This record gives sequence, C-alpha cells and structure tokens, in this order.
Amino acid sequence: MDKYRKLLSNTLIFAIGTFSSKALVFLLMPLYTHVLTTAEYGVTNTIVDMGNLLIPLITLGIINAIIRFGLEKETRKSDVFSTGFAVILLGTLLLLCLQPVLTDLLSPLMVLMDMDPQNISRNLLLLIAFSFMSAMRSLCHQFVRARGMVKLFAVNGIVSTALTILFNVLYLVTFRWGVMGYIMAIITADFCSVIFLFVCADLHKFLHFRGLNLKVSKAMLRYALPLIPNTIFWWVTNISDRFMVAGFLGQDFNGLYVAAYKIPSVIILLAGIFSDAWQMSAFTEKKGRDRFFTKVFVTYSSFLFMAAAGVILFARVIIRVLVSNEYYPCWEYVPILVVATVFTCMVDFLGTIYMTEKKSMHSMLTAAVGAGINILLNLQWIPLYGVNGAAMATLASYMMVFVIRAVDTRRYVRIRFSWLRILVNFVLVMGESLLMIREVPLWPLWTALVTLLLLLLNLKYVFSGLQQILHRRQQQ
Repeated sequence: MDKYRKLLSNTLIFAIGTFSSKALVFLLMPLYTHVLTTAEYGVTNTIVDMGNLLIPLITLGIINAIIRFGLEKETRKSDVFSTGFAVILLGTLLLLCLQPVLTDLLSPLMVLMDMDPQNISRNLLLLIAFSFMSAMRSLCHQFVRARGMVKLFAVNGIVSTALTILFNVLYLVTFRWGVMGYIMAIITADFCSVIFLFVCADLHKFLHFRGLNLKVSKAMLRYALPLIPNTIFWWVTNISDRFMVAGFLGQDFNGLYVAAYKIPSVIILLAGIFSDAWQMSAFTEKKGRDRFFTKVFVTYSSFLFMAAAGVILFARVIIRVLVSNEYYPCWEYVPILVVATVFTCMVDFLGTIYMTEKKSMHSMLTAAVGAGINILLNLQWIPLYGVNGAAMATLASYMMVFVIRAVDTRRYVRIRFSWLRILVNFVLVMGESLLMIREVPLWPLWTALVTLLLLLLNLKYVFSGLQQILHRRQQQ
C-alpha cells in the first residue's frame, strides 16, 4: 500500500477511537467546573500531574519502547509485551515498599501546593493506583497498536470514553466524592480498558516469562532508560508552571490556569490522532524519507497554525459554553497557551525522528534544555506577569526546543523548513492573541481578519498535501 494512503487510512481509523477519548476534556469540563471549586479542580489536576511524573519512574520508561520494538518484524511480540508487563509490575511493587519514604518527601510539597498534608497517605495510595493503572493501559494500548490492530484500538477508545463519563457521573454527582472521585473515575475506567483489551486481543497469550529473550529486554531498556529523564523534563516543561502558579498565586489561580489549559487541547486532540498514525508510518518507511517527512511536516504545521487561529478567535465562546461563571476569567490565558501548543505539536513531530533512529539521548538532551528554560522563565515571569507569565514561559521553551531539534534532526532526515513561512504564521497568531488579550477597540473584527489571512496563507499547503494523497490513491 502506498505510504501516503496508509498514513491517511490509519489516521482516519485512529480518529474514530482517539477523538472520543480526547474529547473527554471538553465533554466533562462542564461537570468538573460545576461540581468542583477552582481550588478543588487545581488539587485534582495536581494529583494527576504528580501521578504522571511517577509513571516513567515505575515503568523505567518502558512504555516508549513498546511501539518502537513491537513494530519490528524480527522481534518476537511476546518478548516485547512480557518485558513491559514485568517492568511495570516490579516498579509498582517497589513504589509501594517506598511509600513511607515518599510520604516524608512529599509532605513539604503538599504544603507548598496549599494542600492538606494530613491526607498525604491517602493521596499517595491514589497516586500509586493511578500510575499503575495508567501504565498498564498504555502498555496494552501501545502493544495492540504495534500488532496493527488499529480497529480494536479505535473501539477501545470509544468504550473507555463511555466508561469514564459513567464513572465520573457516579462518583462525582451520585456519591459526591469530590477530589477522590475524580481520581477514582480515571483509575476505574483504565482498569476496565485493560480487561477489555486482554480479552479481545488475547493479550494473556503474549505473557511468557519462561524463555524470555533477555537480549530483547536489555535492548528495550537501553532504549527506554534515557527517556525517563526525557519524560521528566517534558513533565517539568508542561507541568512545573502549574505548581509555580499554585505556589506564587494560590490554588484558585491554578484552577483557572488548568481550565484554560484544556482549551488548546482541541489542537492536541487533532494532532494526537495524526501522531498515532504518523509514528507507524515514520517507523516503517525507509525510502524517500526526506521528501516524505518534508511534505507531511509542511501540511501538518499549516494545519496547526490554522487550527490555532480558529481556537483563539472563538476562545471566549468556547469558555462560556464549557465552564461555569466562576471559571470564565480563564479566557485571558488561552491565546498564549494555544500558540505554545502549536510548537508543542511540532516538537513532538521532530521527536518521531529520534524515536525512528533510536536516538533517545538526543531526545533527552533537547527536552532538558526546554525544562531548564521553562523553570527559569517561570521564576522570573510569574511574579511579574501573573498567570500569563507561565503561559509565555511555556511558549518560549517550546520555541527554543523546536529550533534546536529542527537543526539537530537534519543529520538523520533532511526536512526542508520554510523558516519565513513559520515566522509569518507565528507573528500573525501572536498578533491575534495580543489583540484579544488587550481587548483593543473592535478586537473581534481584527482577530477575524487575522484568522482569515492565516487561512488564506495556509490552505494551499493543506490542499496540496491532501491532493497528493488522493492522487496516489487513484493510481492504486
């Protein structure tokens, strides 16, 4: 099958399953913002963020190796799945043994985050349960995708979405469990997803610890271990601003910032659908990679800037529909976060090259640069500019990492970047953001005109990419 056709086909299938699960961000926001106060919403996301930090530690980053090694034809699938399962199980058991030590270490952080340190033991158990089930769900998802079972992947996404909504309503509305209900809904839905995939994909048949090829396990760990700090560095870049906002300004402002962060997720939602399919194509395509990667990047980046302009234009309307009045002031933080999201997605695209070439050390080092810049700018800009200072720090760090990766990855794949096109798009979306934030006279008109200009500049690249895909399909 033609590589462009395969990419389009996989993207459409992943869209079916991924869209429903990613859309939860928007489907459940009205529920969260009506049931939880801004402070409670900030606390729940803090717990989830801390859980996401634990995942690479208890898994030794092995999740990143599942899709990479699972797609290799010469590697036995049972070796890949059994290695991932064993590492996650042993890491979780070790974490449970270290619970008393972690309790002492996290108590000062709880106080800094304006959280009740007396609940740390309960919250830590929730953290461990959340991390374990999230890791197991990721293991099963990635392995099913590596086996090419994309339709099952899509069906599971729909089932998981329905279950997550059900458990959220049950725990938050019926039982009124508050913060604990928020976390328990995620844990329960992940558990059901794991069971569903084990049954439908016969995953138990791939658990063979006797006769396990240790060479494969060692190769997976060599690839995955450098990605532990890589994941942590990205966690710092994405999440540290929330901790610092809570520390400098309080959980109420953190709750508003978290709510604002959900709006750019519409772009991450669409980009994530494409990314799942793109990884499979990037790993398996060897011929004509320079032209293939360049064509896909031009189309992809053009779409990102168009989507960003549209989200910024309708940001206030989206906020008004999705959240309660208590959260409405968060609209002011959305535009800058949307622009940051564009560069986040482009950085992830270039990260695929490192994954393809198994250059996890390069991925780690560039992520470290981004994390360092983010922390330094957060410390300086949050006290000066408030919540938007955190948004600007995130944007600056991702822009720097994008430039570094664009230069560094040319040693593996020579993507031809049109820097002038990227710069013009960036200036336009930033101009649109400032027009909205500062509420200049007739700002809705000016932002609409900027959006129209961005569409005119980028539509031809998107149409060109789609035309090439459709033309090649007709030739088949």
